[in-house]
Amino acid sequence: MRAEPQDFSRVLSSMCTEPHPAAREAAETFLATNPGDPGTYRSVAQLEADAVDALGGIVGLDDPHGYVASGGTEANIQAVRAARNLAATSDPNVVMPESAHFSFRKAAGLLGVELRTAPVDDDYRAHVDAMTELADADTALVVGVAGSTEYGRVDPLSALADIADDAGALLHVDAAWGGFVLPFTDQQWNFDHVDVDTLTIDPHKMGCAAIPAGGFLARSEDALDALAVDTPYLESTDQATLTGTRSGAGVASVVAALEELWPEGYREQYVRAQNNADWLAAALGERGYDVVDPQLPLVAADIPPTLFDRLREEGWRISRTGAGELRVVCMPHVTREMLESFVADVDALRRPVSTSD
Repeated sequence: MRAEPQDFSRVLSSMCTEPHPAAREAAETFLATNPGDPGTYRSVAQLEADAVDALGGIVGLDDPHGYVASGGTEANIQAVRAARNLAATSDPNVVMPESAHFSFRKAAGLLGVELRTAPVDDDYRAHVDAMTELADADTALVVGVAGSTEYGRVDPLSALADIADDAGALLHVDAAWGGFVLPFTDQQWNFDHVDVDTLTIDPHKMGCAAIPAGGFLARSEDALDALAVDTPYLESTDQATLTGTRSGAGVASVVAALEELWPEGYREQYVRAQNNADWLAAALGERGYDVVDPQLPLVAADIPPTLFDRLREEGWRISRTGAGELRVVCMPHVTREMLESFVADVDALRRPVSTSD
């Protein structure tokens, strides 16, 4: 029996969404092409160059270097790998806040790099003094987050750039989720604002491209050169990507989504998502729950565990932060009607909090 794909009507915890129709069509068209062999598949190689240029425009980089990755995990691993390969030390370490994505733990394990984790401040952003204390002459990479996965926060990246500069390290910014909403805010987060060396941005999240479609971008070609290996049996002579064979589906869908939505479509999408997050935060706050101020379209609220479990039993796809709060991501598929239905279920299912809660 053939399985049906996930229905998004009750999905509130995912950072992925339904792709734009044009992105879906482009993905199907280029499904069998391989940008990992650009000498043979020249049309998709040109599309990837177009995608990198377009993403560079979004993140404030006039001459971007990079490629369309499988997602944020691959891009973050590549940032660590490039920094390790460029480092002068034989014992490199990476300094990051505890709010950084778990993919950096994967990277450290794969690459044999020491990972040093600093606490966050009272606003869930990287604690600058703690990061400073952890960095030393062996630090190869300092990591900052632009749109954290639990609270939607942007780290004080200018201060982190100073830490990286003092240590002789690179600065990597993980904007996997935030990269398509932050351009419409006054946050300082990209290459044009801060001395960033590498950056992750995922078109298959708020960018509405088809999965898999991440982005790894670098200010200097040196970062790509540090990743390249020889490819003697291909028409091209080297390859900087982590994976070899890649489907052109992701590449083509990125270009299609950007052509359809950048910038006004994404601006409208951000405004709608932020309004939804603000509405949900207010609704939960009015019901007596502690809510983290949604600076980006992500809501975290401290609801009782029993209520959380009942909402899941009702079919709501929700998740928890590391501290146990309800976490709702207002992605493009999340409508006000969905949130009103969710809050109606909160009202129907909640009861006076007892000691067992």
